[in-house]
Amino acid sequence: MNAQTERLTFTGSEGAIEVLRDVPAPDVSPRGVAVIAHPHPLYGGTMDNKVVQTLARAFVACGYAAVRFNFRGVGGTAGVHDEGRGELADMLAVVQQAAPEGPIALAGFSFGAFVASHALAQLWDGRRVERAVLVGTAASRFAVADVPQDAHLATLVIHGEHDQTVPLAAVMDWARPQQLPVTVVPGGGHFFHGQLPLLKHLAMRHLLSVLP
Repeated sequence: MNAQTERLTFTGSEGAIEVLRDVPAPDVSPRGVAVIAHPHPLYGGTMDNKVVQTLARAFVACGYAAVRFNFRGVGGTAGVHDEGRGELADMLAVVQQAAPEGPIALAGFSFGAFVASHALAQLWDGRRVERAVLVGTAASRFAVADVPQDAHLATLVIHGEHDQTVPLAAVMDWARPQQLPVTVVPGGGHFFHGQLPLLKHLAMRHLLSVLP
Protein backbone atom coordinates (compact mmCIF):
# COMPACT_ATOMS: atom_id res chain seq x y z
CA MET A 1 0.00 0.00 0.00
CA ASN A 2 2.91 2.34 0.69
CA ALA A 3 6.66 2.26 1.24
CA GLN A 4 6.14 1.56 4.93
CA THR A 5 3.95 -1.52 4.41
CA GLU A 6 5.40 -4.34 6.49
CA ARG A 7 5.26 -7.93 5.27
CA LEU A 8 4.83 -10.47 8.04
CA THR A 9 4.23 -14.18 8.40
CA PHE A 10 1.90 -15.39 11.13
CA THR A 11 1.07 -18.98 12.01
CA GLY A 12 -2.34 -20.60 11.59
CA SER A 13 -3.64 -24.12 12.01
CA GLU A 14 -2.53 -24.97 8.45
CA GLY A 15 0.84 -23.23 8.66
CA ALA A 16 1.99 -19.83 7.39
CA ILE A 17 -0.42 -16.89 7.04
CA GLU A 18 0.75 -14.07 4.75
CA VAL A 19 0.16 -10.66 6.33
CA LEU A 20 0.58 -6.97 5.43
CA ARG A 21 0.57 -4.31 8.15
CA ASP A 22 0.40 -0.52 7.86
CA VAL A 23 0.68 1.81 10.81
CA PRO A 24 -0.53 5.39 11.32
CA ALA A 25 1.75 8.39 10.94
CA PRO A 26 3.71 9.32 14.08
CA ASP A 27 1.52 12.39 14.66
CA VAL A 28 -1.70 10.31 14.74
CA SER A 29 -2.82 9.03 18.13
CA PRO A 30 -2.81 5.21 18.08
CA ARG A 31 -6.20 3.60 18.69
CA GLY A 32 -5.59 -0.11 18.28
CA VAL A 33 -5.30 -2.77 15.58
CA ALA A 34 -7.76 -3.41 12.75
CA VAL A 35 -7.86 -6.83 11.07
CA ILE A 36 -9.42 -6.81 7.59
CA ALA A 37 -10.64 -9.88 5.65
CA HIS A 38 -10.69 -10.15 1.85
CA PRO A 39 -13.31 -11.44 -0.63
CA HIS A 40 -13.82 -15.03 -1.77
CA PRO A 41 -10.52 -16.82 -2.46
CA LEU A 42 -11.97 -18.98 -5.25
CA TYR A 43 -13.03 -15.88 -7.21
CA GLY A 44 -9.75 -13.99 -7.11
CA GLY A 45 -10.08 -12.43 -3.66
CA THR A 46 -6.82 -11.44 -1.99
CA MET A 47 -5.60 -8.96 0.61
CA ASP A 48 -4.66 -6.64 -2.29
CA ASN A 49 -8.30 -6.19 -3.33
CA LYS A 50 -9.11 -2.50 -3.89
CA VAL A 51 -11.96 -2.39 -1.35
CA VAL A 52 -9.76 -4.07 1.26
CA GLN A 53 -6.99 -1.55 0.58
CA THR A 54 -9.49 1.29 0.86
CA LEU A 55 -10.65 0.03 4.25
CA ALA A 56 -7.03 -0.28 5.37
CA ARG A 57 -6.37 3.34 4.38
CA ALA A 58 -9.43 4.47 6.33
CA PHE A 59 -8.34 2.64 9.46
CA VAL A 60 -4.76 3.95 9.23
CA ALA A 61 -6.01 7.51 8.78
CA CYS A 62 -8.06 7.10 11.96
CA GLY A 63 -5.21 5.82 14.10
CA TYR A 64 -5.41 2.05 13.71
CA ALA A 65 -2.65 -0.26 12.58
CA ALA A 66 -4.29 -1.99 9.60
CA VAL A 67 -3.57 -5.69 9.20
CA ARG A 68 -4.58 -7.45 5.97
CA PHE A 69 -3.97 -11.14 5.42
CA ASN A 70 -4.47 -13.83 2.80
CA PHE A 71 -6.85 -16.64 3.63
CA ARG A 72 -5.62 -20.23 3.40
CA GLY A 73 -4.66 -21.26 -0.12
CA VAL A 74 -4.10 -17.66 -1.29
CA GLY A 75 -0.65 -16.25 -2.04
CA GLY A 76 1.85 -17.33 0.61
CA THR A 77 -0.78 -18.65 3.05
CA ALA A 78 -0.76 -22.41 3.56
CA GLY A 79 -3.78 -24.69 3.28
CA VAL A 80 -6.83 -24.96 1.04
CA HIS A 81 -10.17 -23.17 0.96
CA ASP A 82 -12.51 -24.34 3.74
CA GLU A 83 -15.84 -22.59 2.99
CA GLY A 84 -15.48 -20.18 5.90
CA ARG A 85 -14.69 -22.52 8.76
CA GLY A 86 -10.93 -22.52 8.38
CA GLU A 87 -10.99 -18.92 7.22
CA LEU A 88 -12.58 -17.90 10.53
CA ALA A 89 -9.79 -19.77 12.31
CA ASP A 90 -7.28 -17.86 10.15
CA MET A 91 -8.82 -14.50 11.08
CA LEU A 92 -8.89 -15.32 14.78
CA ALA A 93 -5.24 -16.43 14.58
CA VAL A 94 -4.31 -13.13 12.95
CA VAL A 95 -6.18 -11.17 15.64
CA GLN A 96 -4.39 -13.06 18.38
CA GLN A 97 -0.94 -12.55 16.87
CA ALA A 98 -1.41 -8.99 15.64
CA ALA A 99 -3.11 -7.78 18.83
CA PRO A 100 -2.83 -10.24 21.72
CA GLU A 101 -4.21 -7.49 23.95
CA GLY A 102 -5.66 -4.01 23.68
CA PRO A 103 -8.45 -2.58 21.51
CA ILE A 104 -9.18 -4.10 18.12
CA ALA A 105 -11.41 -3.46 15.14
CA LEU A 106 -12.70 -5.96 12.58
CA ALA A 107 -13.63 -5.48 8.95
CA GLY A 108 -14.31 -7.48 5.85
CA PHE A 109 -15.52 -7.27 2.27
CA SER A 110 -17.98 -9.73 0.67
CA PHE A 111 -16.93 -13.25 1.77
CA GLY A 112 -14.57 -11.47 4.17
CA ALA A 113 -17.52 -9.67 5.77
CA PHE A 114 -19.19 -13.05 6.32
CA VAL A 115 -16.03 -14.31 8.06
CA ALA A 116 -15.65 -11.05 10.02
CA SER A 117 -19.25 -11.32 11.24
CA HIS A 118 -18.47 -14.65 12.87
CA ALA A 119 -15.21 -13.31 14.30
CA LEU A 120 -17.15 -10.41 15.83
CA ALA A 121 -19.76 -12.74 17.31
CA GLN A 122 -17.07 -14.97 18.78
CA LEU A 123 -14.82 -12.23 20.15
CA TRP A 124 -17.38 -9.68 21.35
CA ASP A 125 -17.79 -10.89 24.93
CA GLY A 126 -14.09 -11.38 25.56
CA ARG A 127 -12.24 -8.65 23.63
CA ARG A 128 -12.55 -4.91 23.31
CA VAL A 129 -13.83 -4.66 19.73
CA GLU A 130 -14.09 -0.91 19.21
CA ARG A 131 -15.47 -0.90 15.67
CA ALA A 132 -16.61 -3.27 12.93
CA VAL A 133 -17.07 -2.46 9.24
CA LEU A 134 -18.86 -4.95 6.96
CA VAL A 135 -18.90 -4.09 3.24
CA GLY A 136 -20.80 -5.95 0.53
CA THR A 137 -21.75 -8.58 3.10
CA ALA A 138 -22.31 -11.89 1.30
CA ALA A 139 -25.68 -12.60 2.93
CA SER A 140 -27.14 -14.25 -0.16
CA ARG A 141 -24.38 -16.85 -0.29
CA PHE A 142 -23.39 -17.62 3.28
CA ALA A 143 -24.88 -17.80 6.77
CA VAL A 144 -23.72 -14.43 8.05
CA ALA A 145 -23.66 -14.23 11.84
CA ASP A 146 -25.98 -11.85 13.65
CA VAL A 147 -24.24 -8.79 15.08
CA PRO A 148 -24.39 -8.86 18.90
CA GLN A 149 -27.01 -6.38 20.08
CA ASP A 150 -24.49 -4.42 22.13
CA ALA A 151 -22.27 -4.14 19.05
CA HIS A 152 -24.84 -2.49 16.76
CA LEU A 153 -23.66 1.09 17.31
CA ALA A 154 -20.05 0.02 16.84
CA THR A 155 -20.84 -1.75 13.55
CA LEU A 156 -21.14 -0.14 10.11
CA VAL A 157 -22.77 -2.16 7.32
CA ILE A 158 -22.27 -0.69 3.84
CA HIS A 159 -23.87 -2.05 0.67
CA GLY A 160 -24.24 -0.90 -2.91
CA GLU A 161 -27.76 -0.19 -4.15
CA HIS A 162 -27.14 -2.05 -7.41
CA ASP A 163 -24.89 -4.83 -6.12
CA GLN A 164 -25.37 -7.66 -8.66
CA THR A 165 -23.21 -10.16 -6.75
CA VAL A 166 -25.03 -9.85 -3.43
CA PRO A 167 -28.48 -8.27 -3.88
CA LEU A 168 -29.28 -5.50 -1.43
CA ALA A 169 -32.51 -7.33 -0.58
CA ALA A 170 -30.50 -10.26 0.84
CA VAL A 171 -28.60 -7.96 3.17
CA MET A 172 -31.81 -6.27 4.26
CA ASP A 173 -33.35 -9.69 4.98
CA TRP A 174 -30.35 -10.44 7.23
CA ALA A 175 -30.35 -7.03 8.91
CA ARG A 176 -34.11 -6.57 9.37
CA PRO A 177 -34.73 -9.12 12.16
CA GLN A 178 -31.82 -7.60 14.07
CA GLN A 179 -32.99 -4.02 13.44
CA LEU A 180 -29.41 -3.43 12.28
CA PRO A 181 -29.00 -0.28 10.14
CA VAL A 182 -27.55 -0.62 6.63
CA THR A 183 -25.86 2.28 4.85
CA VAL A 184 -26.78 2.09 1.16
CA VAL A 185 -24.54 3.70 -1.45
CA PRO A 186 -26.82 4.98 -4.26
CA GLY A 187 -25.91 3.42 -7.58
CA GLY A 188 -23.14 1.40 -5.98
CA GLY A 189 -22.10 -2.00 -7.30
CA HIS A 190 -20.37 -4.81 -5.47
CA PHE A 191 -16.88 -3.41 -6.04
CA PHE A 192 -17.82 0.27 -5.67
CA HIS A 193 -16.13 1.24 -8.93
CA GLY A 194 -15.68 5.01 -8.97
CA GLN A 195 -16.95 5.25 -5.39
CA LEU A 196 -13.97 4.11 -3.33
CA PRO A 197 -13.33 7.65 -2.00
CA LEU A 198 -16.93 7.71 -0.75
CA LEU A 199 -16.47 4.28 0.82
CA LYS A 200 -13.35 5.51 2.61
CA HIS A 201 -15.20 8.61 3.83
CA LEU A 202 -18.10 6.57 5.19
CA ALA A 203 -15.73 4.24 7.01
CA MET A 204 -13.72 7.12 8.48
CA ARG A 205 -16.86 8.93 9.63
CA HIS A 206 -17.88 5.78 11.49
CA LEU A 207 -14.43 5.23 12.98
CA LEU A 208 -14.18 8.81 14.22
CA SER A 209 -17.71 8.96 15.59
CA VAL A 210 -18.25 9.17 19.35
CA LEU A 211 -20.37 6.32 20.66
CA PRO A 212 -22.67 6.82 23.63
